[in-house]
Amino acid sequence: MSLISFLSKILTFSQEESPVFLLVGLGNPGEQHKKNRHNIGFMAIDEIAKSYGFPAFKSKFQGSYSEGRIGAYKVGLLKPATFMNESGRSVGVATQFYKISSAHIIVFHDELDLPPSKVKIKVGGGHAGHNGLRSLDAHLGDKNYKRVRMGIGHPRDLGGDKNGVSSYVLSNFPKADHKWLENVLYGTEKNIELLLDKKNDEFMTRVAEITK
Repeated sequence: MSLISFLSKILTFSQEESPVFLLVGLGNPGEQHKKNRHNIGFMAIDEIAKSYGFPAFKSKFQGSYSEGRIGAYKVGLLKPATFMNESGRSVGVATQFYKISSAHIIVFHDELDLPPSKVKIKVGGGHAGHNGLRSLDAHLGDKNYKRVRMGIGHPRDLGGDKNGVSSYVLSNFPKADHKWLENVLYGTEKNIELLLDKKNDEFMTRVAEITK
């Protein structure tokens, strides 16, 4: 074997071992939080893992972690176990370990300022009071990661207590929301390759078609 062939094999092995993208779901660990509105990010990651045949999640990077392939890309899936307000600790450890740039980090999270079932993409910008994003900004030192904002509505717009945000996001999705939630999660995992290919607008269009 020539030196060039040897080095090529080493490089290929190295690329196969390290994920190109890190997909992060925000939420709180524990069975009691599993169906909370605040955990829609975790739900999205679980659906992606199931759809693409990722191996079982293992405890790593202060969270639950799995690696697999989505299309042509090696991808890491992460659900921080540090609770929402400290999500950045887990994500920071994973990104430093794999040297993943912010441009290859995609974060799925609940969004109060979008109506239920609406999904929008945002790159960079402020955290808008979302404590999970606030923690990510602090630990990553770079806000230019991609956010998949998954609308859950705001209690003030849904006839609830406008000051009851905490109890609202930490409550389970009611039965009436299950159908649109199922559609959002399906639309997300079905079209995830578009996000990896940086086709953000097409991703939003495809998800909207499924959830309308």
